[in-house]
Amino acid sequence: MHCPFCGADDTKVIDSRLADEGAVVRRRRECQSCSERFTTFETAELVMPRIVKGDGRREPFDEDKLRAGMLRALERRPVDTESVEAAINRIKKHIRSTGDREVPSSHIGQWVMDELRDLDQVAYVRFASVYRSFQDVNAFSEEIERLKNVPTPEVKRKQISLLPGDEDES
Repeated sequence: MHCPFCGADDTKVIDSRLADEGAVVRRRRECQSCSERFTTFETAELVMPRIVKGDGRREPFDEDKLRAGMLRALERRPVDTESVEAAINRIKKHIRSTGDREVPSSHIGQWVMDELRDLDQVAYVRFASVYRSFQDVNAFSEEIERLKNVPTPEVKRKQISLLPGDEDES
């Protein structure tokens, strides 16, 4: 690691700690030439699959695009940032876990709707109306009828998990 102060390439790690729930290693380093100290962060570089759009175009996965779409649906809704970031991380995990080099955008859209349904039902309907291109009020009312059979996010959070490992999912 080159020193950001003097450019020397001889630095020593003086402390390492896990950060971001173990996904990142934080290292304090000291330059052997100028004695300045600085912090670096080490993460695993995971290659995301390409996204296959409905018209057949292929493009790289864009986390910012995913986040912007979800935040647009969640605008002025009482959902905290941590919950949104956790949902985005679960979607990214789904994408990586397919093991495929390419993932259809329709799969990602469905995963986003699943996450939004669990975060906020109004945001879910907003997103679904655009994603599924609702043409009239009947399409909205049909989707709302389907939602009535799904427990609200508040009820889901209060439920006790019966399977080990499910506590992290909600």
